Amino acid sequence: MQTRGMELPKVGSIGEYIRDQRQQAKISLRQLATQAGVSNPYLSQIERGLRKPSAEILNQIAKGLRISSQALYVQAGLIDDREPDSDVLAAIRADQELSERQRQVLLDIYESFRKENQAEAAAEAERTSQNAQPGPEPSGTDTVPPEEGVAPSRIGRGQSEPKEG
Repeated sequence: MQTRGMELPKVGSIGEYIRDQRQQAKISLRQLATQAGVSNPYLSQIERGLRKPSAEILNQIAKGLRISSQALYVQAGLIDDREPDSDVLAAIRADQELSERQRQVLLDIYESFRKENQAEAAAEAERTSQNAQPGPEPSGTDTVPPEEGVAPSRIGRGQSEPKEG
């Protein structure tokens, strides 16, 4: 059957991905099974492509491997990579000098920085919009902040300071 033939590589690829991550983390199959709360035979079947894990099991495995569960969901085909890759993400993914685990850690850190910056930008936009609320009408004179030791001066619009001498 064509459908089955198309599905098996995807199932196998998630298993191979999990095995690769586990081996790079230097965790035995038994240790990961214990950490993920699944049986050794079940995890072995997942790694060999015989079983397709649920999202919940993938989440537990991700925790055991200390990697992003989203990475496993994308690898398993449960979700799509939502945003197109930036040049940075593409470069990290393409770097053959890095192990898969190193790539994932860099991607996670990069994404956390981006989320932090987006949250800060949203907070700044909120502060700006609150400051932009209508206030009292200007009085027609500009107040210049006083320099230390100098009395503040008020200069009307269109006027200049008197010239000495």
